[in-house]
Amino acid sequence: MTHVAVIGAGFSGLAAALRLAQAGAQVTVLDALDRPGGKAALGYDDFSSGPTVVTMPQIFAALHARLGWDAPALTPAHPTTTYHALSGRTFAPEALNVVGSLDPTMTQLSRAEGRRYRQLLFAARQMYSGAADTFLFAPPPTRTQLAQYALRAGRQAAPLTPLARYVRSGPFLTPFWLRFATYLGADPYRAPAVLHNIAWVELGDGIWHLPGGLLALAERLYAEALDRGVRFEFGIQVQHLSTHGGRVLGAHTSRGAFAADRWVSAADRALTLGWLGQDTPTTPRGVSGFALQLRLGEDLGQGHHIFWPADYAREWQDIRAGRLPSEPTLYLHLDGPRAFLLVNAPPDPRLGLSPERKADYARHLLQRLQSRFPLPVVEWQALAPADYARTGLGGALYGRAPHGLLGSLRPGWRLPQARNLVQVGGTVHPGGGVPLSLLSGWNGAGSLLGLDYDSLDGEKAFGKPAPAIKQAFSQGPD
Repeated sequence: MTHVAVIGAGFSGLAAALRLAQAGAQVTVLDALDRPGGKAALGYDDFSSGPTVVTMPQIFAALHARLGWDAPALTPAHPTTTYHALSGRTFAPEALNVVGSLDPTMTQLSRAEGRRYRQLLFAARQMYSGAADTFLFAPPPTRTQLAQYALRAGRQAAPLTPLARYVRSGPFLTPFWLRFATYLGADPYRAPAVLHNIAWVELGDGIWHLPGGLLALAERLYAEALDRGVRFEFGIQVQHLSTHGGRVLGAHTSRGAFAADRWVSAADRALTLGWLGQDTPTTPRGVSGFALQLRLGEDLGQGHHIFWPADYAREWQDIRAGRLPSEPTLYLHLDGPRAFLLVNAPPDPRLGLSPERKADYARHLLQRLQSRFPLPVVEWQALAPADYARTGLGGALYGRAPHGLLGSLRPGWRLPQARNLVQVGGTVHPGGGVPLSLLSGWNGAGSLLGLDYDSLDGEKAFGKPAPAIKQAFSQGPD
């Protein structure tokens, strides 16, 4: 029986462990935290400190089916998110495939804004449809496959156009479209236009609530892995991976040496390279976060809100300069008697190391939130880039920054200096976020044992057009 060690018990590591156990391997998972869930497991025990909702529901349904579980009881968010401008104007778009019409969204926009919204939603769908078979629901692409994509669909991805120019649509909607690139850790003013495809995932297919949230899913995956014989070692830090002849022989950890036949690293790829004795990559890191986990004095239900600052571009100037932004965009997730507030931050673990500085900035954010959306806060806890650095180099949430013409391409699962190791997770193919991390862990681990690729896509969202898509775009983007 092959013994495989999985480094990391986030969503990609849990998916990897389950795929390996399902194939008959002996599996041990090592994690520096004290519970499963990766970024979602930082902070309070009953809070997610990472994602708050899910997208791409077909991946969750397919994973449940592979594990023999009942289909997940996912419910769509109505609207997807409510956006608040300083002027008092709000915008609450609905997902096209959820409500079956663009009308509820169009009624909130002027005629010119509505026309531009429709154009950019159509473009996002085209980009997503053209890229998904190569970059999402497939193994890491070869050079030949990349060339085929470039010939078939590369032009519609506007390869020579920056995202900020591509989505220009007036002072109210431009920040709205730019924000989707931050889902992969990008500075939207440095991101390529192809990242516009992310908008379709949310505005086309919607965002969804998972019963109990993502921490509950992590706990269920963990329990399933235990039932299948997977062994977990928490509170153990990998310090170095020993190699010989292009193979990993063992790991030096905070609790001594550990050996295995094969290895899966679900940690940040930059950390894996460091453990292998490679130089830390010099490519810029994607953004980190500064978060507040809030306990409320009453149940406010569920909802998602974005509060724009006076100057969105200035926020990113601050982040590029390595400063916590003084007027950041506020993301607020309401979940009954709890709330989660998140802002973008530079990937610098020195930010938040001082308890005084951390508390001062947390109070600053809370004051800004309360001035625009009063909440009955009774208790709060802050998480800074220093806290997120426990799961990623520098605290970057999704690894290297996806900037420039080729910046959105993610490295594959294999490392030439370690033939018996695969790298999975949000810093490699197919990308960041829980759905793609599950895909990466499930299939990257499968490739280690020579298993067939499993797309986990169910009925592809970009496949046969739903009636709502046909109706909305029957006359083209205009």
